[in-house]
Amino acid sequence: VQVVESGGGLVQNGGSLTLSCVVSGFTLPEHTIGWFRQAPGKEREGVACISRSDGSTYYADSVKGRFTISSDNAKNTVYLQMNSLKPEDTAVYYCAAGPHLWLVQGTYGYWGQGTQVTVSS
Repeated sequence: VQVVESGGGLVQNGGSLTLSCVVSGFTLPEHTIGWFRQAPGKEREGVACISRSDGSTYYADSVKGRFTISSDNAKNTVYLQMNSLKPEDTAVYYCAAGPHLWLVQGTYGYWGQGTQVTVSS
């Protein structure tokens, strides 16, 4: 299983950005795709995840109402639409594949290299 993120960049406070995650070599147990982020000096935290089998989603409280996760199974791609971005959203964003619809990092076995998102104030 390979996981590749893209779409990071610099955006102003209140702006929007969409991240993409392409997953290849997929196996049936790894049916959940999650987005995580790690800000400088902080631990990595879960952001959102989606089940590729039924489209169920789960969001961290810090991004509810601002971020939307979606999946295009035909393209093996999961998107993270980020609106109303804040400086505190600045982090390296990682995509990962795992078997369960939750944001427990240890259960995700396949990770991408990360993409930087910077929100200027």
